[in-house]
Amino acid sequence: MTEPDTTFDSTAELLGRITAQLGDQLSQLPPTRTGRRMNRPMSTPVGRPGSTPTLIAVGHGSRDPRARATLALLLDRVRELRPGLDIRLAHIELNAPLLTDTLARHPGGDAVLVPLLFGRGYHVKHDLPAAAAAAPAVRTRIAAPLGAHPLLVEALADRLAEAGWTSADSASRSTGVVLAAAGSRDPESLADIRRTAALLGERLGGVPVVPAYASAAAPTVPEALRTLAARGRHRIAVASCFTAPGLFATRATAHAPWIASAPLGAHPALARLLLHRYDQAVATLLTTPRQELMSA
Repeated sequence: MTEPDTTFDSTAELLGRITAQLGDQLSQLPPTRTGRRMNRPMSTPVGRPGSTPTLIAVGHGSRDPRARATLALLLDRVRELRPGLDIRLAHIELNAPLLTDTLARHPGGDAVLVPLLFGRGYHVKHDLPAAAAAAPAVRTRIAAPLGAHPLLVEALADRLAEAGWTSADSASRSTGVVLAAAGSRDPESLADIRRTAALLGERLGGVPVVPAYASAAAPTVPEALRTLAARGRHRIAVASCFTAPGLFATRATAHAPWIASAPLGAHPALARLLLHRYDQAVATLLTTPRQELMSA
C-alpha cells in the first residue's frame, strides 16, 4: 500500500490561499479614472462604495394610511423597470422609516435621495441636506425634484383623462384646469409649479391651466377657480399634483366644480421620471470625490 500524495494536497491548499489573498488585494485597489475598481468582484453588495448607489425615494409623510401604500406601489413599479437596483422608501416626517433612520442603517454606502416632491422648496433645500449631513458615513447625492418635466405632465394629463377629460374638452373655449399642488414659500418651488402648469396647458392643446396651492402660497384652489371663471371658463377641472392621497390632495379636490383627477400614485410615467432623476444624480455621484460630497 503506497503513501498518500501529501505534496499534491499541500500545493492545492497553497494555491487556494494565494488566490484568496490576491482577490482581497484586488478588491482594495483605488478607483480608476472611470470611477470603477479594477477586477472588483461582481458580488459587491449593492450600495457599498464603488457599486450601484441605492435609490432612496423620500416622501413627505402623511397621516393618511393610503399614502404609504400608494408610494410602495410606485416603488414596486420602479423596481420592475430596474431589476436588481436597491430601492428604499423613506419619509421626512410622520411615517416610518424616517430618512434619518434609513441613512443611519446604511453606513459606508452610496445613496441617491430622490425627493417625491414637485418643487425646489424647503424640504429639498434644507431637510434633505440636513439628513445627509447627519450621516457622513454615507456618500449621498440629492436628486432634483420631480417637476417640471414632460414625464410629469404625461402623468397629469393621463390622470385627467381617467377622470373624464376628453379631446373635445381640449378644443372647447369654456374649459380650464386648476393645477393643485401643496404650496411653498420658496419662489423657486412656485416657479417649478408654474412651469408645470404651462407645460400641462400645452399638452392639453392650449387650455388655460392656473396653478393653485393647498397651503403657504396663493392663489388657493377657490381663488384659481374664480380667476378662470372671470375669463369665461366655467367647465373647470382640478388636476392633482400630488404623489399620493392625503390631507392636501383631499382639500384641493374638494373644491372641484366638475372633475378632479386622482393623485399620480404609481403612474408609469412617474416611475420613469423617478429613475430619470436618479440617473442624473448618479452621473454626478460617481464622478465626485467622497471627501467633496461629505463636506458639501
